[in-house]
Amino acid sequence: MALFLGRHVHKIDRKGRVSVPAPFRFALSGQIEHGIVAVPSFKLSSVDCYGMDKLEDLSRNLDGLAAFSEERDDFAAAIFGSAIQLSLDGEGRIMLPDPVISHTRITDAVAFIGGGRTFALWEPNAAEAYLGEASRRALQQGRVLKPREEPR
Repeated sequence: MALFLGRHVHKIDRKGRVSVPAPFRFALSGQIEHGIVAVPSFKLSSVDCYGMDKLEDLSRNLDGLAAFSEERDDFAAAIFGSAIQLSLDGEGRIMLPDPVISHTRITDAVAFIGGGRTFALWEPNAAEAYLGEASRRALQQGRVLKPREEPR
């Protein structure tokens, strides 16, 4: 599976469209369902973006929670209730709907920030501030990634 990597800033055209970075379009191209699912972050002023495969993973994770539990219902509402499907046009552009623009405060440009199997849409100045702060916290707190144990 291709990953979403790097920082890309693209201008919004006068019709409200923005080109999705070519490497991100490539990462999305192998999926059965083309397009992007956008979910406003409940923690940040960004919008988390997924291919349908990653969204299906999230749905399977929800299946592991007790049916009708408050925890499951909260996650389902926060993720799937606010999800917006964004279609790519023939030139690899998406329209940014009002909920995305208002949540991120995007005006004339969008920062696409890679996150591995996901990416995020940000207002470019907010993205740079967040990335700097996240790097500072990771360094200051000595955060490390532990290897994932593979099933035997």
